[in-house]
Amino acid sequence: MGRIDEDIKSGQLNHVYLLYGEESYLRKQYKERLKKALSPEEDSMNYNYFEGKDILPGEIIDLAETMPFLSERRTIIIENSIFFKSEGEKIAEYLNDVPETTYFVFVEGTVDKRSKLYKSIAKNGCVVELNGLSEDKLVTWILGILKKDNKKITQSTMEYLLAKIGSDMENIRSEVEKLICYCYERDVITPEDIDAVCTMQISNQIFEMLDAMANKRQKAALQLYYNLLALKEPPMRILYLIGRQFNLLLQARLLKQKGYGERTIAEKIGVPPFAVSKYLKQAGKFKTADLRQAVEECVEADEAVKSGNRNDRLSVELIIIKYSN
Repeated sequence: MGRIDEDIKSGQLNHVYLLYGEESYLRKQYKERLKKALSPEEDSMNYNYFEGKDILPGEIIDLAETMPFLSERRTIIIENSIFFKSEGEKIAEYLNDVPETTYFVFVEGTVDKRSKLYKSIAKNGCVVELNGLSEDKLVTWILGILKKDNKKITQSTMEYLLAKIGSDMENIRSEVEKLICYCYERDVITPEDIDAVCTMQISNQIFEMLDAMANKRQKAALQLYYNLLALKEPPMRILYLIGRQFNLLLQARLLKQKGYGERTIAEKIGVPPFAVSKYLKQAGKFKTADLRQAVEECVEADEAVKSGNRNDRLSVELIIIKYSN
């Protein structure tokens, strides 16, 4: 991220950028910043945007070869393509000799680092991975949003907020704006305000459900499940998320046993670094064998429901009851 900031500030922009990573908010923000820097006057004649799997490499190359009209640059942004998995060889080769007037920005959620296109951009341009912020940076970012509206929040309330709404920056931005509007007559945000207007992410509800199961609070675990059903969450999606959570706990424990640090564990299992300690703590409440068995039983339940041999709602209930006994 710092590299892009420096390029924009200095005006020394690369001809090729790749923005990728799990944090969609940051991808969007830096895409817009580069677009503004490369095409500041909304120059529709020399700005081209492509999205999706049906983009033709030949069309991109022909366009890149076209001289800009009454401008210094032609900007081409390509988002959510398949070029980092397949069909990107021609563009990869082309990037070895991009015209001085043409600038590319590729935006992807995930990429194959073994692909020719990734290697070509790493060689000829700038690759930036945009994953979730650390807890400290996330807190600083939220405090900055609140400060603009003269709002304050204590450390404990901030922790409560993050525990409820998760670490997705797009969602955080939306929930914090709701809080600011709700507390327009007051300076300090309280946990009661958070409960009044913020929506708990389903992944956080699943985490709470497994916490209840781990602590043998069966009634609480089942109530969380029924709450999700009342919110029209499909039982099969809940089953998938329970299985996913069990798998994350298992992977976190095994990686910890191998001596990996929390930051490495976060990268390998795909969770924010600040959440790893919570995962390890929750994993410690289950036996390793139970975590393995739970993952297998969630897969088996999924297959049983899809084959018509078991009721979806009951399947989830049985798993919750078994692992909270």
